[in-house]
Amino acid sequence: MKALIETIVTPLVDHPDDIKVDVKEEEHKTVYHLSVHPDDVGKVIGKNGRIAKAIRTVVYAAGSDSDKRIYLDIM
Repeated sequence: MKALIETIVTPLVDHPDDIKVDVKEEEHKTVYHLSVHPDDVGKVIGKNGRIAKAIRTVVYAAGSDSDKRIYLDIM
């Protein structure tokens, strides 16, 4: 899942080396924390959050076969 997030975000940003995905496993959920260069935050979020919503939709669909709930936080 971490590689999927990085693959989706890499073409969107100007500083692909600053992409960092941290994983926090809990009992009933898995939280992925995505952080990018401060100049690229707007590109990842998009107008009215449309790009962020699309990224989350793909990540949630890819993890739908898991028993745990998946969350994606963009920092």
